[in-house]
Amino acid sequence: MLFGDKIKELRNLADISQQELANQTGLSLRSIQNYESNQRYPKDVAILNKLCVALSTTIEELMKEEENFIVEAASKYGARGKKDAKLLVEELGGLFAGGELGEEDKDKVFRAITEMYWKAKDNNKKYTPKKYKKNNEPNE
Repeated sequence: MLFGDKIKELRNLADISQQELANQTGLSLRSIQNYESNQRYPKDVAILNKLCVALSTTIEELMKEEENFIVEAASKYGARGKKDAKLLVEELGGLFAGGELGEEDKDKVFRAITEMYWKAKDNNKKYTPKKYKKNNEPNE
């Protein structure tokens, strides 16, 4: 289940509207709508904490997308991709679950991971060769 789907499910379980969740967290209605539609993610841990308090959950549960991530890695990169994805999830989960990092440090880690993700995605676009049709014209 994706992040936005979890927000929506927890909000429905709490029997509150999107507007009520926005009011409780100090976020805009549009932000809640963007999160629930999986178009955007919170930019820092403070926002995640507000959502967790309002929805009676933890950051670990809210951010738990490892099943989707592992399945996607396996389908794209085979057994080795699955193994690497599992290892990454376990190591990151341990980092946040230990409780040794302060909120500011968790925020820095979260930002660094997101920045690395987007940089990797951009780099992959640069180096991914275009697929060609049989007559050697690039697909669009």
